[in-house]
Amino acid sequence: MAYEIPTEGRIPFLDTVIPIHWENHAALMFVVWFVLVPAAVMMLRFGKIEPQLYGIPRGTPKLGRGELCWTLHFVLLYIAISASVAGALLVTILSGGFSGTLHAWFGSATVVLGALQVISGWLRGSHGGRKAEHADPEDRSTWGGDHFDMSPRRRWFEAYHKTAGYFAMAMAVAAVTTGLAQYWIPWVAWALFVVILAGLLLAVYLEGTGRNHDTYHSVYGFHPEHPFNRRRLKDAVAALNEKP
Repeated sequence: MAYEIPTEGRIPFLDTVIPIHWENHAALMFVVWFVLVPAAVMMLRFGKIEPQLYGIPRGTPKLGRGELCWTLHFVLLYIAISASVAGALLVTILSGGFSGTLHAWFGSATVVLGALQVISGWLRGSHGGRKAEHADPEDRSTWGGDHFDMSPRRRWFEAYHKTAGYFAMAMAVAAVTTGLAQYWIPWVAWALFVVILAGLLLAVYLEGTGRNHDTYHSVYGFHPEHPFNRRRLKDAVAALNEKP
């Protein structure tokens, strides 16, 4: 049996029936997942400063050149995920519960993966490094931190956070396409095509012009004595020694 799309819904705690404007729901979710989230990802991928010996200078403000991409990444994602969760809860309440359609499943997966991105960020561990608040810039023994040392906790965080982020975007595309199949909104279809094409071209250009700097080098610098730099150098030397 085909799912019948409701045109009005009841707000339980107010005992009030209101019309459901699905165009508004589509507009909200589209802006969240195809404007704010891609902007947050692109900002971090291509907005990092060019690596220096010791990375981002100590005392750089959150809106300073070195920290701006991280600040915008966090702020945009918090706004996006909060709006996404609110929009999903509201439409579920108004439509009388979970519909069980493909759109509902893909949409729910998108929202859950998005929320888990925020939660995973809370578990990423400490930063460390020369610029850390409690570190002595002249005493390397005080620079320890999960990110600076690239501890297992940090490596697993990055493995999950980056991979799950791509899965969330894939679910978002599936949610939009199944939503359009269920309730056709021409401008959403055109906007999706334009955003994907523009995003592809922009990413290729920024990648090709060398804007995608290594995260560890950008944050902490390329000093050979940094733990992760030393580890990578050791691996490179080992690989060269194994070469026939």
